[in-house]
Amino acid sequence: MRDYTSFEQFWPHYLREHADKGTRMLHYIGTALTLVVAAAAILTGKLWMLLLIPVVGYGFAWVSHAFVERNKPATFTYPLWSLLSDYRMFFLAITGRLAPELEKAGVTGPEASAPPRPSATP
Repeated sequence: MRDYTSFEQFWPHYLREHADKGTRMLHYIGTALTLVVAAAAILTGKLWMLLLIPVVGYGFAWVSHAFVERNKPATFTYPLWSLLSDYRMFFLAITGRLAPELEKAGVTGPEASAPPRPSATP
């Protein structure tokens, strides 16, 4: 991995490291759970629950890198930019704006940008 001196340089690298839609899906689950845990902690006043945020967020992400993408998580080298990228990717995905970013980063093809579709039962 080369040295990145700005988030703008890092962002395309981050997307290429998350080229497999299965990796991105596991990241989305982990990221969504961090938001759920944070809301639950605030709403219930059980602030100790905030300690679960790294566990649920990174747990899903690291499993995806180990077993789906088979690469080293960017968190180990660029922790802050990686965290920001997780949330950026999540919010772009849920608003339908991730595909152009993937294309700009060189992550192309129907498998890379298509959202998962439920299977139809006959």
